Amino acid sequence: MKLYSLSILYKGSTKSNLLKAAYDLSSFSFFQRSSVQEFMTFTSALIVERSPLGSRASVKEQEYLCHVYVRNDNLGGVVIADSEYPSRVCFTLLDKVLDEFSKQVNSIDWPSASTASVQYTALDSHLARYQNPREADAMTKVQAELDETKIILHNTMESLLERGEKLDDLVQKSEHLGNQSKAFYKTARKQNSCCEVM
Repeated sequence: MKLYSLSILYKGSTKSNLLKAAYDLSSFSFFQRSSVQEFMTFTSALIVERSPLGSRASVKEQEYLCHVYVRNDNLGGVVIADSEYPSRVCFTLLDKVLDEFSKQVNSIDWPSASTASVQYTALDSHLARYQNPREADAMTKVQAELDETKIILHNTMESLLERGEKLDDLVQKSEHLGNQSKAFYKTARKQNSCCEVM
């Protein structure tokens, strides 16, 4: 599970304006990083341009999932992650980042601002923090703990069932031994009764 890109854009009437972006391209070779970053920037802008206001969507592009959220105030965010990363966590991250950004940066500046002029520095830390969805998102952490508990419970139930099967085997063997001992007792009694007559 990996997050590659987190972008904040302003959705204009004809095109989108990139306000701030953070990238984690460490999994790509050094020579590919600039072209991968350009691809992610272009894809993010294109998705925001084509998404209606007040919408959330996930778009698959090759082996990546692009999660987009465009608010009614024309502020949009895009997270590019691998296909294993939970989409709910991506949208939680987008909500949080867009709320923080709208509080720190004046909405009058959004249409004309550039990435260099925007004073918002938390994007890199959010991208780093959310690399592990279990640590960053409380709901995912609880779900992981539930899954672990379920596995432990399942293993306990299996061992109990195995123990129960072993007990059933012992009961059957004891019943078989009981029947054999009764037969032995009857035979021994018959043998002993023959000896008394003499």
